[in-house]
Amino acid sequence: MREKIWKIEPFADRELVTTLSSQLQLNEVLSNILVNRGITNFDLARDFFRPELSNLHDPFLMKDMKEAIERITYAIKNNEKILVYGDYDVDGTSSVGMVYKFFKNWYKNISYYIPDRYSEGYGISIKGIDHAAETNVKLVIALDCGIKAVEKIKYATEKNVDFIICDHHTPGDELPKAVAVLDPKRADCEYPFKELSGCGVGFKLIQAYAIAMNIEEKHVLQYLDFVAVSIASDIVPIVGENRILTYYGLEKLNADPSIGMRAIIEVAEISFGKIDITDIVFKIGPRINAAGRIDSGQMAVDLLVCDNITVAREISQHIDADNQTRKEIDREITLEAIDQLSLSDDLLKKRSTVLFNPHWHKGVIGIVASRLVEQFHKPTIIFTRSNGMITGSARSVTGFNVYDAIVECADLLENYGGHMYAAGLSMLEENLEEFTERFENVVATNIKPAQIIQKIHCDSLLQITQITPKLWAQLKALRPFGPGNMAPVFVAQNVSGVGQCVGKTGAHLRLMISDKDNPQTQFPAIAFNQSQHWLPIANKEPIDICFTIEENEYRGKFSLQLRIKDIKIHTGATY
Repeated sequence: MREKIWKIEPFADRELVTTLSSQLQLNEVLSNILVNRGITNFDLARDFFRPELSNLHDPFLMKDMKEAIERITYAIKNNEKILVYGDYDVDGTSSVGMVYKFFKNWYKNISYYIPDRYSEGYGISIKGIDHAAETNVKLVIALDCGIKAVEKIKYATEKNVDFIICDHHTPGDELPKAVAVLDPKRADCEYPFKELSGCGVGFKLIQAYAIAMNIEEKHVLQYLDFVAVSIASDIVPIVGENRILTYYGLEKLNADPSIGMRAIIEVAEISFGKIDITDIVFKIGPRINAAGRIDSGQMAVDLLVCDNITVAREISQHIDADNQTRKEIDREITLEAIDQLSLSDDLLKKRSTVLFNPHWHKGVIGIVASRLVEQFHKPTIIFTRSNGMITGSARSVTGFNVYDAIVECADLLENYGGHMYAAGLSMLEENLEEFTERFENVVATNIKPAQIIQKIHCDSLLQITQITPKLWAQLKALRPFGPGNMAPVFVAQNVSGVGQCVGKTGAHLRLMISDKDNPQTQFPAIAFNQSQHWLPIANKEPIDICFTIEENEYRGKFSLQLRIKDIKIHTGATY
C-alpha cells in the first residue's frame, strides 16, 4: 500500500481568525477552519451556523419553471393522467416518492414509474415511454434523469406524451425538446445555486407549484427528509442552499420522518434524534439503493410513499435483505477485480483502470469501481455485459474529471452521462479494446502527477490535550458535514498508542492515544484497515496521526473517539 501524503491547510490571516473567534466565542482552531472555508466575517458565519429556510432561492428563478407549472396546472385542470418517472438510485427514488406524494395530496390521477436497471438501464427508456402511451399518460415528470434524452423525447412527442425534465446532471450540446427542462447546470439558467441534487430540483418544482397555487409552505417542507437523504447519498456539496435543505431535512428525519423513512431507520437500527449524514451515507442510502441494485427500484418508492407503518416495515425488511445480498455480491466482485488488476503488471502500470467481466452483477459495479479507486487511486471503469452491450460505471480521483475523459471517447459509445467524479456508459462489446486504449491515453495525457498520489486533506494541527467537551460542542455546530464542508481532519504529532488488532481478520486497530509528553490524557481511537502500523506502535515508537473526532455510543452512553485516517512514524517532519 502506497504511503499517503498529508496536506495541512496553512493558518489563515491571524487577525481575521482572532476577530472571528472573539465575535463568535469560538475556539481559534475552528475559526481558522471557517476562514479557510470562506467564512470570513460575522454575517457569513451567522448564515452558516443558523441556516434559514427564508434564504432558499425563489424557484421561479430556474429556467423553464414557469412553463413547467403551467403544464402541470393544465394537466390537473383537464384531468390528464400524470406519471412521475425517476432513476432507480436513492436520488431518483426519493425524488419520485416526494413529487408523487406531494401531488397525490391534491390530485388523484397520478402514478409513478421506475425503470428496471437491467432491462431498461439508466434514464428515460423506450419501454417507459411506451408504458406511458399505453396507459393514456399525457404528462411525464422525469426526475434525476433526462437531460441528455434528446432522441427519447422526440419519440415521446410522436407518442403524444409530454415531458417535464427535472435533472441536475451536466447537459450535452443539445437539450431535449421537452415542455420544460429544469436543470440549474443549463448554460442559460440563471438559478443562483448550481449544485442541487435531483431531488433538490424536484423540491423546487413542488415549491413553485405551492407558491402558484397558494398552498401553505408546511405542505412542501414536510418532504425535507427526502431531500436530505438525496443530498447525502448523491454526494453533492453541502453548501449554500443544500446546507439549508440538509440542516432542516435532518431535523425532520430525527423528529418526524415520513413513515417509509421511519421503517428504514428502524431496520437499520439507528437511534432517533442522533441521525446524521454518516448514518444516511452508510445505513439509510445503501438500503434504499439496494432495492434497485438487487430487486426493483419501484419497491424503494413503494416504501417511501407508504402511509401504513406495518406495510412499510414489511417492505423495509425485504429491502434490508436485498442490502445483505448486495454486500455479499459486492465483496465477491471486489476481490475478483482486485485479483484481475493485481496479477497484471501491464494493468498496474497504467494511469487508468478499465476491467470487464461479463458475469459481474450490474447493480454493484459502481461500488466496486469506488473501492478500486480507494485502493489503487486511479480513474476506474468497471464493465459488465447487459442487454447485448457492455455497461460500465466510472469513478475518479480527486481533481480529475472522468466525465470529460469519457466525452473524449463518445464516438465509441451508445450512451453515457454523469459528472466529474462518477459516470455511467454503455457500448458495443467490439468497441471495448479501442475504448480502453483511448481512455488510457486521455487519462495519461491529462492527469497531473499530484492527482495519482493519494492525499489526505488536513485542516489543522491539534494536540490530544486540546480535545475537550467544549471543543466538541463547538465542532458539532459546524455540522452537517459533507462535500464542501467535510468533517475537520486534525493532525496530532508525537503521540503514543497502546491497544490491539481487532476484527475477524485482525485488520483494524483499536488504540488508546495520548500525547508523548502528557500520557495522563488518553482518547480511545479506531483505525480501520491499518493493522500494518501495529509493529511500531507495539514497539512504543512515537507516531503522528491524522484523525476526525466523533461521538461513540455504547449501551446508551456517549463518549468521544478518534477515527484515525492514517498513521506515520514520527520524524519531526512538517506536512
